[in-house]
Amino acid sequence: MTATEERTYRYGTAKVRVFPNRTDLGQAAALDAAKLIADAIQQRGSSRIMIATGNSQLDVAKEIVKLPIEWSKVDVFHMDEYVGVDGNHPAGFQRWIRERIEDRVHPRTVNYISGLGDADAEIARYTDLLNSGPIDIAFVGFGENGHIAFNDPPVADFHDPKLLKRVLLDNTCRMQQVNEGHFATVADVPSEAITVTCTGLLRAKAWISCVPEARKAEAVRRALEGEISIACPASIAQTHPNTTVYLDPESSSLLKLES
Repeated sequence: MTATEERTYRYGTAKVRVFPNRTDLGQAAALDAAKLIADAIQQRGSSRIMIATGNSQLDVAKEIVKLPIEWSKVDVFHMDEYVGVDGNHPAGFQRWIRERIEDRVHPRTVNYISGLGDADAEIARYTDLLNSGPIDIAFVGFGENGHIAFNDPPVADFHDPKLLKRVLLDNTCRMQQVNEGHFATVADVPSEAITVTCTGLLRAKAWISCVPEARKAEAVRRALEGEISIACPASIAQTHPNTTVYLDPESSSLLKLES
C-alpha cells in the first residue's frame, strides 16, 4: 500500500478498513465515531458510548479528543475492570479512561465499573445504568486470544442473559497484559474481572473495532475468516449490523485479502 491508500473489505456484515499505518487508522476511527455521536445528539439530544482500553485503543483515543464533539452531551461507559483494583491503579482501566478521555474533554458523565467491594452489587448497579438507555457506540477491540472485552474463549456466551458478569481471565488474556507492559509478570495480573458480556456489547448500535499490531494478526484472521464461534468471540463481529474493523498492514497480514 502507498502512504495514502486504504483498502476496504466485507466479512459478513462487518466492514473492514485496512490503513497504511496506525495514525491513519486512529484518525479514521475517530472521525467515524464523531459522526455517530453527532447523529445521536441530533436525534436524541445526547449520546452514550462505551470505551474500550488497552494499547490497541491508544490511537483512536488520541485522535477523538481533538475533534469538535459536543462532549457536554456525551455519557461515557466503561467496558471492564479488574476485581480488586482501585481507580488509581496504574494498570486499571478507570485510570486509562480518566487520563485519556475524561480529563481532556470532560464528558457529561463518565460511569466507571468499580473493581472494589461487593461485585454482585456493582454488577446490578451497572446493569441498571446500561439498561437506562441505548449505547450508540462500543469501541470493541480484539484480544490476542480473540476475546472481546473480557469474554475469553471458550467460556464466552453470545446469548448470555446478563449484561455484566464476573469472570476468570485465562492465561493468554493475562499474558497479553504483560506483553503490553502493564504488569511485570503474569502472576501480577489480577485473575478476575467484571466485564460487559457479549450480549451487552451486541446491544450497541455500532462497533468501532480498532485492532492494530502484528500480535493481533492471528486473532484478526480467526475473527474474520474463521467460523462464528465462542472459540474466537471476536468472530461475532461478522454478524453485527453496524461494525467497522480498523486494521493496519501488520494486523491484516494473515487475511486472504484480494489485491
